[in-house]
Amino acid sequence: MARIVILGAGISGHTAARHLGRQLGKQHQVIMVSPRPFWNWVPSNIWVAVGEMTEQQVAYPLAPLYKKLHVDFHQASALSIHPGGEAGRAQPFVKIEYTDPARAGQTESIDYDYLINATGPKLNFGATPGLGPEPGYTVSVCTPAHALEANAKLQETIAALKAGQPQTLVIGTGHGMATCQGAAFEYICNVDHVLREAGVRKLARLVWLSNEYEVGDLGIGGTLMKRGGYVTSGKVFVESLMAERGIEWITRAHVNKVEPGTIHYELLDGTYNTIPFDFAMLIPPFAGVGLKAFDPAGADITEVLFAPSGFMKVDADYAPRPYDEWSKKDWPRTYQTPTYRNIFAIGIAFAPPHLISKPMKSPNGTPINPSAARTGMPSAAIGMAVAASIRDMINGASAPTHTASMAGMGAACVASTGKHFLKGSAASLIVFPVVPDYDRYPQYGRDLNLTSGEIGLAGHWWKFLLHHLFIYQARLRPGWFFLPH
Repeated sequence: MARIVILGAGISGHTAARHLGRQLGKQHQVIMVSPRPFWNWVPSNIWVAVGEMTEQQVAYPLAPLYKKLHVDFHQASALSIHPGGEAGRAQPFVKIEYTDPARAGQTESIDYDYLINATGPKLNFGATPGLGPEPGYTVSVCTPAHALEANAKLQETIAALKAGQPQTLVIGTGHGMATCQGAAFEYICNVDHVLREAGVRKLARLVWLSNEYEVGDLGIGGTLMKRGGYVTSGKVFVESLMAERGIEWITRAHVNKVEPGTIHYELLDGTYNTIPFDFAMLIPPFAGVGLKAFDPAGADITEVLFAPSGFMKVDADYAPRPYDEWSKKDWPRTYQTPTYRNIFAIGIAFAPPHLISKPMKSPNGTPINPSAARTGMPSAAIGMAVAASIRDMINGASAPTHTASMAGMGAACVASTGKHFLKGSAASLIVFPVVPDYDRYPQYGRDLNLTSGEIGLAGHWWKFLLHHLFIYQARLRPGWFFLPH
């Protein structure tokens, strides 16, 4: 019997656990370790953060789900990986600390034959002084609890607007190397929608503040697309959407400090500026969760397994090279670590070889460029591929059998711009591939026959349908494994 331990029950880890649990059954043991007792469909947190959904509609208990699949669930945080075991114990193991109230603070070591690191990101609010819900002065939509707090603050802002008090709302990224611009973009459009529904939009100044070189970069270096028979840019697509809604934008910005009512930021040209705010939702930069690694003698080998960012090294090419020499071949395909064939990292937990967007620095030496986006569809696809590889390796394969390079996969993003069955809308963006491939598509880096953007009410219906589809899958409803991811 093989034992597979998965660290983290986000989109990627939960996808891997579902497929391994179903495909391996009781013949092998799958163990899930996650610090929180619930699974969260993160893309719908933005609707919680504007009061259009409840926490119960986007988060569900994990233990009952894993019981259906005979997956053992441990509500705990991973502390360290011991890939060579320890003195007197040859079997590799992970050390965990329970967050379950019944066992809080207790530690345990769990042996494994295969390990999947799906720990996701640490929300690194501390990288910008004053950023974040605690102890900072901005809100977030990254977790259900954050989204609830964001909505509470938003409702206070709407009340002030109804009382005739003008308000400035700033939404975007809170650091020069933040990612997840798509979530912030969805949120600012939904805030615009609810302000209009409340009849207070004219008193509100709505500002997009981002580290993107141009609006529409979204952490993938922007894109060109076909619309109405013409080739246009993601910049034009998103700028026109914002202009129609009266949203101002400030790009090429690194937020270096947030004080009560004031955001301090540096622009790519090296100048320093401030903007006052009454409400601010800024996405933080991501970092690895801080896992350590040790050899059998107890020596720290964290640098062997992890990049300086804290994300795990996999089968990518991490050799530094100029932007003009970046290639699709740099990107991982199997997500197996180069040092240990039985360890994989998936979703946000793997270290990308470099950015997707072009790297930029201000004259002051400050990096101002989005980090590589690898959430949503890519995370799920990677989780499925690694689950299939481990299944085959358990059954005798000598190496991973499935690949999921981001330079060979597409991604669809249906970004809500207002939740309403008749008056809502969404921007539907399809990109192929996620990482540009200039060998195959020398002119644009992407296949324009498969890259497009549209906005309208139909997109909202798709967004709402996808919300229920993915939750249906995640909750293991009948036939879930037949549905597309």
